Amino acid sequence: MKTHRRILPLCLVFSALAIFSAARTASADQYAFVDVAKIFDEYQKTKDNDEALKTVGKAKEEERETLVKSVRALKDELVLLTDEAKAKKQDELDSKIRELQDFDQAAKRELGERRNKLVREIFQDIDAVVQKYGERKGFDMIFNERALLYHSGKLDVTQEVLTELNKSYKKS
Repeated sequence: MKTHRRILPLCLVFSALAIFSAARTASADQYAFVDVAKIFDEYQKTKDNDEALKTVGKAKEEERETLVKSVRALKDELVLLTDEAKAKKQDELDSKIRELQDFDQAAKRELGERRNKLVREIFQDIDAVVQKYGERKGFDMIFNERALLYHSGKLDVTQEVLTELNKSYKKS
């Protein structure tokens, strides 16, 4: 009986410690994940930047078409000329073709650099909003969905982050 009196308080203490420890562990770590690809695609800034790049691309295409027309015109002229005049026109044609090739390379490079810069800015925006969201909601970690092999979907905060991201974009 005396041993039961000594053991009972010890059992109660250990039980209480186990319960508090389990409760602390369950509530201490909070995780979530986001679908970064979905956020990127549905972010209004992405859509706006895509439209701006399309506009610039169309302008470059119109410029290119002007160069192509001048190359075609020179080729058409070349057929009608004498051999001596052809040599001069051929030099002019070769120069115009090089100009067209240089233009193509420069346009691709410029559009690529613009796109890369805009993509970096967008990912910086996403990172900043995810970090603020995580801190405000008390998450210990927010994962990119692509890094997960399995998830039940209960911890998906993609839509909330996307909503905040679009709100912050509209304000600026």
